[in-house]
Amino acid sequence: MKKIYQDIEHKRAEGDIWFKDLKRKRDTGPTLNDHRYSEYNASTKSVHAGQYDDPKTGALGTPIYQCSTFYLNKNSYEAIEEGRGRDELIYTRYGNPSQWSVQEKLSALENAESSIVFSSGMAAISSTILAMLDKGSHIISSRDIYGGTYNFLYEDLDRYGMSISFTSPSNLNEIEAAIKENTKVLFFEALSNPLLKLVPIKAIVALGKKHNLRVIIDNTFLTPYNVKPLDLGVDLVLNSASKYLGGHSDLIAGTVSGSRKLIDRIWPQMLKNGGSLDPHACFLLERSLKTFALRMRTHNSNAMALATYLENHSGIRKVYYPGLPSHEQHELAMEQLNGKNSGMISFEIEGGDPNAHALLDHLKLPKEATSLGGVESLISLPYNTSQASLTKKQQKAIGINDGLVRLSVGIEDIEDLISDFDQAINKVLKNTDTYVEQY
Repeated sequence: MKKIYQDIEHKRAEGDIWFKDLKRKRDTGPTLNDHRYSEYNASTKSVHAGQYDDPKTGALGTPIYQCSTFYLNKNSYEAIEEGRGRDELIYTRYGNPSQWSVQEKLSALENAESSIVFSSGMAAISSTILAMLDKGSHIISSRDIYGGTYNFLYEDLDRYGMSISFTSPSNLNEIEAAIKENTKVLFFEALSNPLLKLVPIKAIVALGKKHNLRVIIDNTFLTPYNVKPLDLGVDLVLNSASKYLGGHSDLIAGTVSGSRKLIDRIWPQMLKNGGSLDPHACFLLERSLKTFALRMRTHNSNAMALATYLENHSGIRKVYYPGLPSHEQHELAMEQLNGKNSGMISFEIEGGDPNAHALLDHLKLPKEATSLGGVESLISLPYNTSQASLTKKQQKAIGINDGLVRLSVGIEDIEDLISDFDQAINKVLKNTDTYVEQY
């Protein structure tokens, strides 16, 4: 018996030596095109990175590879045997040229080694979190995150033997106090929904390093155009590509970007969850990303002008916009976003929810709809859309007051948007006792 144990220990020692001697390096990608345009700026990357021009036909732009499976060959079998299945085209749920192309464009925009596209933002969030945790793990997140994310963390993690603590997204003392021995991940939104609170990303990263925790940031509201969390030390960055990355309100998709090592951990979880993005949706996303930087510049500038107008209107009680000096985190916004802002505005109208509903009725240009980030302005009331799953008490606790309106500012001409809001607000207030003649 003693000899058996000695043999086992000897083999284990040999295995340790073998493991430590491994020299295989993960490549970036997978990719069809090795040129990342890393030396170029946002618009150039948006147009060129990841695009695959078919050498056989000379077709300009990535074709839609609308197939479920691919021919197997020696390279395929070797990759499967060696655990490199992600780098070979085998089956579309595992990987498809249309996926690889748009993933490479995303990696260029995020300054990431690797990316994965998913069938929805929630598929990206759930797959990423489950891949980074194991049974008994604890995660810390924000009280006022997106409702779908909140429901997943609050309702589902317990079923996997995991736990969650919700804190303020900007109170570092509260976040640190919530850390436990089994805490593995800090998960926050770069800009919160709907009150536009900024997460101090560098400070969160420092906290993560101090306690050996992974930091995951949902950057949907800001996008890599306004801030690149990976450059600030974040481990993984997520986006609902249904929003600004897609940008045309015609696509449901999600993304995750980071180091090849971590993305390789998420990939098998995506396979198990079944959340891969189909080739046609990949085509739509890559096509949309070509105008990404152009759109974001207009979203940002329009939102700044409209936020300034709203703040100066006597019928508006409060405006939430990080680009305004009145925002409580304005200094952080200037530092963290390098002078850029956001295409999102939230504001409270005098007269509460009844006047908020009336405002939506009188507006002609913004579309009353959920979601955000489209070329058209989209407007909604958080209490009955994004935060509808919360009780009134929970809504009040996170600052969702009567009359709160969330606006995704589109790329319409800003003069038309301001004129539309001016006529709508004044009509609403003229029908109440709070109307004030402005001119």
